[in-house]
Amino acid sequence: MSRSSMNFLKGMGLGAMAGCVTGIVGVCYIKRHRRGMKKRVSKALRNVSDLVENVNGMF
Repeated sequence: MSRSSMNFLKGMGLGAMAGCVTGIVGVCYIKRHRRGMKKRVSKALRNVSDLVENVNGMF
């Protein structure tokens, strides 16, 4: 393989590894702070819903 494709594969591997670590940390955080997360997620979903509704209202 050429040097550029090897560098691409290394970068892809590092990105996948970083994504896995981020996911594991996120899951552990959610397990510890489940009650607060539910409130924040519901507020965020409500805000996104309002935003979509406002954008639809513009058209």
